[in-house]
Amino acid sequence: MEEQQNRRVPKVAIAVVSAVVLAAGGGWAWWFWQSGQSPPQVQNLPQAQITPSTQPVPSTEKTVNIYWLKDTGQRLEVVPSPIKIEGSNNPDAILTGAFKTLLSGPTDSKLATTIPSGTKLRSVRVRQDGIHVDLSSEFTSGGGSASMTGRVAQVIYTATSLKPGDRVWIDVDGKRLEVLGGEGLELEQPLTRKSFEENFEL
Repeated sequence: MEEQQNRRVPKVAIAVVSAVVLAAGGGWAWWFWQSGQSPPQVQNLPQAQITPSTQPVPSTEKTVNIYWLKDTGQRLEVVPSPIKIEGSNNPDAILTGAFKTLLSGPTDSKLATTIPSGTKLRSVRVRQDGIHVDLSSEFTSGGGSASMTGRVAQVIYTATSLKPGDRVWIDVDGKRLEVLGGEGLELEQPLTRKSFEENFEL
């Protein structure tokens, strides 16, 4: 009988201890509630700050040649002049920028152009069959044979500055240009740098 009572003592003791612990916990919470304070909170550690990537943006600047004319004293030469086009890697956009610079005229007094002032670029497009350049009607006005030959050279060489071996189609006001000027400079299109050098002389 004593053995059974002795075995029950630990269970009673455990129950008493548990009650004391619960009471103590409840009393602790009750004390904080009465005092108007909040029980201490576990502070969360600050999270690591994520810094956005500062990778440099790749440049879309492209260097391309436009072509002026230079008088050597005996003849005219087609002379390349490098310029930088920013903001696009699209060939149409690059050549559009190049032609707009060409049509605005040279800033170097040693270089010249025979493209008439006021000539406007209607469009320039790179296609599978070559580069199509459409200019306004001012392109056909004024000048003799040397002037006509020079301006054709400027257009051909500038148009092929990205691909020197490509073919060039020249239109004026949307129509294929077959004869240029009053002296009748015939243009067998498409034109290339090679065909120009073989058939025309500056």
